Amino acid sequence: MFQYDFMQHAFIAGTLIAIMCGVIGVFIIARSLSFIAHTISHIGFAGAAFAAFAGIDPLIGLLAFTILGSLGVGQMGVRMFRRDASISVILSLALGLGILFLSLGNVQGNYSRTLLFGSVVGIDLQDIWQIVAITLLVLLALATGYRWLKFDSFDQVGAQAAGLPIRLISICFLLLMAVAVSVTVQIVGALLVFALMTVPAAAARFYTQSIFGMILLSSLIAMLSVWFGLVAGYYTNAPVSFFIVAFDAASYFLGMAFRTVMERRSAVRVE
Repeated sequence: MFQYDFMQHAFIAGTLIAIMCGVIGVFIIARSLSFIAHTISHIGFAGAAFAAFAGIDPLIGLLAFTILGSLGVGQMGVRMFRRDASISVILSLALGLGILFLSLGNVQGNYSRTLLFGSVVGIDLQDIWQIVAITLLVLLALATGYRWLKFDSFDQVGAQAAGLPIRLISICFLLLMAVAVSVTVQIVGALLVFALMTVPAAAARFYTQSIFGMILLSSLIAMLSVWFGLVAGYYTNAPVSFFIVAFDAASYFLGMAFRTVMERRSAVRVE
C-alpha cells in the first residue's frame, strides 16, 4: 500500500488535517457551532464550484467564500445565525450557487463528486505543502489565543465578566474555522466535512472532562478514523469518506455507552 506515492500523500495529508480538526473541533463543540461549521462547508462548496467556473485553484475559491461567509456570520452575530431560518436560507443559497457555477463551468461529474465527497487519494505533493502551511497556521493561531479561547468557550459568562473581547474572539475563531473547513473539504468533501470536525470532539467528551485531554483524544480519534478510512478504502475500493465517518460515529456511540456505564457504577456506589 505504501509503495504508491498517492497513498503516502494521502496518509500525510489526512494525519495533518485530522490533528487540526481534532483540536479545533473541541472548541466548535464547546461553542455550539456544529451547524455553523456545516453551513460554512456548504459555502465552501459554492466557492470551489466558482473556482472551477473561473479556472482558478479550488483552494482559493474555498478560502475566499468561507472567509467571507464567516465574516458575514460574525457580523450577524452567532446567536442570530443559529436560528433555523437563517441556517436554512444560507445552506440553500450556497448549494444553489454551487450547482449554478458547476453548470456554467461545464464541470465533469467526477469533479462534482470530489467536491461533495472528497478525494484524499487525489492529493499531490503541492497539495501536501498547502495543507502543511494551513495546518500550522491554524494550530499556531489556536495556541496563541488558547487561554482566551478556552475561557470564552467553556465559561462565557466569566469571560464576559472579565472584560474579554468576546466579539473579536468569536470572529477570529470563525475565520480559523473557515480556513480549517477549506482544507478539510479535500479529504471528506463538503457534505461530510463537519463530521470530521465535530464527531471526534463530541466523542472525546464522553471519556474525559479535561479540556487538554479532550483535545488529545479528539485528535487521536480523528487520526485513527482517517487511517482506518484510507486502509479500508484501499482494500475495498469503497469511498474513504464513508469509512472515516463510520469510525467517528462508532467512537461516539461507544463513548456514549462508556459514559452510561460509568454513571450507573457511580450511582450504585452512592447507594
